[in-house]
Amino acid sequence: MVSKEEIHAVLKTIPDPELGISIMDLGLIYDVEMNAGGNVKILMTLTTMGCPLFSLISEPIKQEIAKLSGVKQVEVELTFDPPWSMEKMSQEAKENLGMI
Repeated sequence: MVSKEEIHAVLKTIPDPELGISIMDLGLIYDVEMNAGGNVKILMTLTTMGCPLFSLISEPIKQEIAKLSGVKQVEVELTFDPPWSMEKMSQEAKENLGMI
């Protein structure tokens, strides 16, 4: 069975289409669940409720996670609860954006 660490490593390689920074470092990934049957569910958010980029982010997630050994199906669910905030960003993302 694929591990959360393997999934997180793949998610770290997927950039936000506007900022070019990892969706993991931006804090867009809220949860990763997987089961013994090879189903993976990713719970994520976007920086704003009106952001039109969900499909540009969710499709690469599905494609890249599906390449992992043992993964049969990938679901990406969008939530705004809790709302995203800059505090969710990693130190690296803040540095890359010149925030610190």
